[in-house]
Amino acid sequence: MSMLPAGKVLAFAAQGERRCLGVRRAGGRLVCPYGAVLDGASARDQCARCAQLDRSRSVAADTMADDPRPYGVYLAYFGPGLLKVGITAAERGPARLVEQGAVAYAWLGRGPLMAARRAEALLGSALAVPDRFAKAAKRAARGALPPVPDRVAELEQLHCAAQELAGWPETLQPVEFACADHTELFGLDRIPGEVAELGGMTPGAEIVGEVLTGVGSDVYLRLAMTGGAGPAGGTGAVGGTGPVGVAGRGGGGVAVMDARMLSGWVLGAAVGRVTTVPVRAVGAGAGEREGEGAGRQEGLF
Repeated sequence: MSMLPAGKVLAFAAQGERRCLGVRRAGGRLVCPYGAVLDGASARDQCARCAQLDRSRSVAADTMADDPRPYGVYLAYFGPGLLKVGITAAERGPARLVEQGAVAYAWLGRGPLMAARRAEALLGSALAVPDRFAKAAKRAARGALPPVPDRVAELEQLHCAAQELAGWPETLQPVEFACADHTELFGLDRIPGEVAELGGMTPGAEIVGEVLTGVGSDVYLRLAMTGGAGPAGGTGAVGGTGPVGVAGRGGGGVAVMDARMLSGWVLGAAVGRVTTVPVRAVGAGAGEREGEGAGRQEGLF
């Protein structure tokens, strides 16, 4: 967030090929031994083999059950009806909630890893609370959020129901309800009701725009189009100096970019003032891309 303040102008181009970032170890990265080239339209920053190696010692993949650190169980709110349960290492505090772009959240309990896992599973089985949502659903909800008191009430209702469940792990200490809201942190009031989205980078592609705000890995940019807009769900050239509709959707020339799709690229200065990556209606063609990462969680712990 601090690196991309509101009002900052971005103008960069992708150079060469997008490469796998390798394996995460001890807070750093080991270079990918395969020199793998990645798909520019995917949020993944690793090739399949490096990702598999990472998950061979991962809390998210349940291959690190001996982790001695205390864990927190949280409830995260992304919009009406979009409440999920998750766990994160207590030492990380609310960092995971910020990374996910949670609009609001509340801690539910704290204790050993396996107790936190059991509580997470209990909410899933007894209350049908999911442990993830697709990015498309999160983005859609941000444009029409209810007032803060309504968010708090929805979180509190689930919090109370969760702590009253039979089978609560004995070693998990319940945490009293307290809601934290990210409206100010994320600048949610700067997100219009309708936005377009930027597709993946390709070699030589450029992105030019002014930062409105950032929510998790999503960066909202004010763009301007030259010429006519393409049909809804299509693509169009973006550039010029005056804010106009993006991809035929209105929205004040605002588009959202998943910053994870920049990982692995060498970025240089843009040559022109035109964004040349695809611009499309939110959700257009997103199902397949969301699905490829639907069972994967990164940086949780």
